[in-house]
Amino acid sequence: MSALDKVEIIEIMNLYGFALDARAWDLFDLIFTEDVEAVFGPAGAGWHGLEEFKASFEMFHKMLDSHQHTMMGHVVHVDGDKANAFSYGNWLLVRNAAEGGPNWLGTGWYDDELVRTAKGWRIKKRVCRLQGWTGNPLVPEPKREHQPDMKTNVLNEHCADGKIEFLKAIRAK
Repeated sequence: MSALDKVEIIEIMNLYGFALDARAWDLFDLIFTEDVEAVFGPAGAGWHGLEEFKASFEMFHKMLDSHQHTMMGHVVHVDGDKANAFSYGNWLLVRNAAEGGPNWLGTGWYDDELVRTAKGWRIKKRVCRLQGWTGNPLVPEPKREHQPDMKTNVLNEHCADGKIEFLKAIRAK
């Protein structure tokens, strides 16, 4: 394991927020594997495969006037050509036409499994959980077609239940 591995992993974790907010879906190719499994509680959905993931995110974010995703608090554990990473996120979604106000702010975390590929580190599995939210719940679900899960999750409960892969990885070393 090298410090460079950790820097590269944190860079792609941060690139994710930029790719979303720039709506530069092609950048997902630099972040995720082709066979990515993405399980997003706040979206109430999961995706298998990069093309399906990109298409769904493009469709959803197109409904919004603006959004800002902040990634922070990164911790990374590298074990050869595999790695686990954990980070926190804030997601501000803005839809000006939303009845009841234009803003929704969610906070939560990402629990990632990564692999080293010929093109660098890529996220193979991402689990996203909502810790809390405020604002207008109609902003992220104007037609309720995505069925977002607005249930909040408590990290220490997920840890106690053995659901956090990053924690399992650092305890196994």
